[in-house]
Amino acid sequence: MAATLSLSLSIDPQTHHRFPFPKHHTRPFSHPHLNFQIYPSHSFKISSSTPSHSHSHSSTTSPPPPPQPPVSSLYLDDPFRTGRFLTNDELDRLRFLESFVYSENLKSGSMWVRVMRPDETDTTVALLADSFAESMMLPAGYAGLLRFLIKKYLLERRTLMPHMATLLGFYRENATTNQEEQEVKFAGTVEVCFDQRGANTSIPSPLPPRNSPYICNMAVHKSLRRRGIGWHLLNASEELISKMSSSREVYLHCRMIDEAPFSMYEKANYKVVKTDSILVLLMLQRRKHLMCKKLPLSNTPSETDLSGSDE
Repeated sequence: MAATLSLSLSIDPQTHHRFPFPKHHTRPFSHPHLNFQIYPSHSFKISSSTPSHSHSHSSTTSPPPPPQPPVSSLYLDDPFRTGRFLTNDELDRLRFLESFVYSENLKSGSMWVRVMRPDETDTTVALLADSFAESMMLPAGYAGLLRFLIKKYLLERRTLMPHMATLLGFYRENATTNQEEQEVKFAGTVEVCFDQRGANTSIPSPLPPRNSPYICNMAVHKSLRRRGIGWHLLNASEELISKMSSSREVYLHCRMIDEAPFSMYEKANYKVVKTDSILVLLMLQRRKHLMCKKLPLSNTPSETDLSGSDE
């Protein structure tokens, strides 16, 4: 399952699911109950089995809000950020983005979704570049150019936080009896825009309202398809939007030729509001649907179970 890739490129982009892992930097995941460590084997390891009090809709009761932390150096000292003035509201929203964790139990394992960190940019670039190349059936010689353009795009978009966020999904397969250590794999990514200040300047047609939340650039690791990864990336995006935006109308694009993603969006209650004119074919682009969903007033996304629907 994939959503339209909204990069500033001259050809029609669309993400699918493949992931060539580049070399990682070793850095722990600092969630208070989960300690993910990146290893050269391209997996994460969990050193704590303490249940996570995440922002997942699967929790029956919401934990009390934690004490207000000091301004996070994770984002405010991020070398990718600009030197623009941040309001108190923006600082609070950055704190929330840093602490946001969506978690869910799947039939075959468990999944977490959180905001991308600076040292995970190259990892995300590799997934998006390969997904774009597969979608457009581009030759391998374009790989370097794609990675350059996509990395430039991600760094530029990151400066717009907290008005947008790039989310990463991590998946842990259920442990077997003889398994001593449980591995957590990088599973996929999705981009979420919350308001007009975070809106992408290169959104494909048909154009959604610029002041409405928008979901794009979704990709799932090829080896982890049909496990519900794409569905929960979508759910996590909706949950984060419900907490970060006052607007309840969420938009996304889906190419007309992508029947499986379209079916999943329909089951998630997205409706087609507009479709590209056939004239876009003259521009060597694929026709796309603009789809919209009105989120419920509660802060929980849809409860529909679509495990295995992200193919």
